[in-house]
Amino acid sequence: MYLANLMSGDLDRIKNEKIPVVIPVGTIEYHGPHCALGCDTYVCTGLLEKLAERKEIVIAPPVWYGVASYAVGGPENGTVHIDVDVFESYMYNILKSMMYGGFKNIYMLIHHQYEIGNLMPMTLACMKAAKKLIMEYLEETSGRGWWGSNSYAEYYENLDASDCPWNWITTLPCMAPHVQEATGYDHAGKFECSILKALYPECVDISKLGQSDAWFIKSASESSTELGLKMVELSLEDLESKIV
Repeated sequence: MYLANLMSGDLDRIKNEKIPVVIPVGTIEYHGPHCALGCDTYVCTGLLEKLAERKEIVIAPPVWYGVASYAVGGPENGTVHIDVDVFESYMYNILKSMMYGGFKNIYMLIHHQYEIGNLMPMTLACMKAAKKLIMEYLEETSGRGWWGSNSYAEYYENLDASDCPWNWITTLPCMAPHVQEATGYDHAGKFECSILKALYPECVDISKLGQSDAWFIKSASESSTELGLKMVELSLEDLESKIV
């Protein structure tokens, strides 16, 4: 189900049953002449739409504009880059509204600069926004010194519990390290074009590859829907076990 399509009266069950609310976090970024600018966000949303066929989740509206950087191409190539501090504040406010509204099982799903779990600026901004918010929430609701109070004497024993505050918001990659190692991972090449073909085939046009000689797109000619479906399935198996 989509958060944007729900009525306010639908929310009580989602909160009470802690149904996962997942925010797709992507970018508008240059992916060569053959691949859609919204590739990262499409991979996130496409995987979540398929995950929703397997288990009950709430798909929040995607964050299209992220910390893209101009590492691949500047604004003249279509990249829209948001400063990391501005982005962190933006995500913080989204999460704050959700958490103070009663959602305590929130996920941010990212597909951008997440090679083998590498923590790049956009991912760190999401993680920092979540931790900052939870710490402030605990101080506001339980008072200063909450951790040192006797009511938290079993703090360490309860860290893995679902109702532990640090588990209320989770940041995940679309493709976990072991999934990337099993198939492959790149930017607008063989692997990213394959997974995008499997999810949104209209967003890849290999016939346009010849418009650029950039090194990072040359392997895109080897992309295939078959490989993409394998990447999708491995990603879904991982996400199904983690988004709970």
